[in-house]
Amino acid sequence: MAELDLGQLLAIGERAAFHGPPAQAVQALEQAVGVARDSGRTAEATAASWLLGLSLNAAGRYGHAIEVLRPLLETGEQPAPPPENRLFGALAGATLGSVYRQLGMHTVARTMDERGLALTDGTGEPAFACRIGLAADAVGLGESATAHEHSDAAALLLPERPTEWWRQRVRYDWVRTEIALLDEDTDGALDAADSAVERAERARAPRHVAKSLLFLGVAQLQLGMEAGPQSLRRAATLAEGLGALPLVWPSRALLGALVMDEDEVEGAASLGAARSAVLTIAGNLPADLRDTWLARPDLAALLEG
Repeated sequence: MAELDLGQLLAIGERAAFHGPPAQAVQALEQAVGVARDSGRTAEATAASWLLGLSLNAAGRYGHAIEVLRPLLETGEQPAPPPENRLFGALAGATLGSVYRQLGMHTVARTMDERGLALTDGTGEPAFACRIGLAADAVGLGESATAHEHSDAAALLLPERPTEWWRQRVRYDWVRTEIALLDEDTDGALDAADSAVERAERARAPRHVAKSLLFLGVAQLQLGMEAGPQSLRRAATLAEGLGALPLVWPSRALLGALVMDEDEVEGAASLGAARSAVLTIAGNLPADLRDTWLARPDLAALLEG
C-alpha cells in the first residue's frame, strides 16, 4: 500500500470506512494523511483525517479517534476558516459526539454535536449528522420530546430521492428505533430496525448491517420474538469479522445473558468475548475516560461476572 498515490489511498480508505473492516480503512487513511500533508494538499489531508477519525471510532479506538477529530473541530471554529475546515469541523463534531455517546457520556456528546452544528448553515450532510447525533444524545438523556425535535429536523434534510444518502437514512432509522424504544413503542422500533437492516444490506455495508441487526434484536426481544437471539448472533458474527468492537461487546453481552440458562457453553463464550472487547476498547482510552467508562453499571456488572 505504500506505493499507492493519494487518490488511491483515499479511495481505499473511504471504501473500507463504509463497506469494509475499519482497520483496513485506518491503515490506508493514515498513509493518506501523511502523503497529503507532505505534498501540501491541505484539503485532502483534512478530508482524510475526518475519515480516519470515523474509522478509528468504528474500530473502538476511541482515544485515538478523539486525538484525530478534536483538532479538526477546533480548526473549524477558528475565525474565518476555509469552507472545507468548517465542513469537516462540523463532521468531526458529529463524530466526536458518536465517540462520547458510545462511552455513555451523553452530555459531552451533546456539546460536541452542538459545536458541530454551529459550524453549518443548517443544511447538508454535516447539519444532518449533527442533528441526528443530537437526537441520539437526547435519547441517552431520556428526553423524548427533544429527541423527536432533532430527529424531525434531520428528516427534513434528507433528499427526496430515497436512493440518495443510504448511510444517513440508515442512521435515521437507528435513531427512529431508539426513540421508539424510549417511548415504549415496540412495534415502531421493530419497523424502524427492519428498515435499517434492509437499507444497509442493499448498500452492502456490513458494519451498518451489524448495528442494524443489534437494534433489530433488541426490538424483537422487547416484543418477545424468538428471532431476537438469532439477530444478535448475526450482529455479533458480522461485527467480529470486521473488528468492529463497539458492536461486538453489546451484542455478545446481550446474547450471553440470554442463552446462559439454555446453553452455558455459548453463554460463557459470548460473555467472554464481550469482556475481551470491552477491555480492548478500554486500553485505547486515556486514564480519566477509561475509569469513567468502566465504572458504568452495565460494564462493571459484565466485568465482575
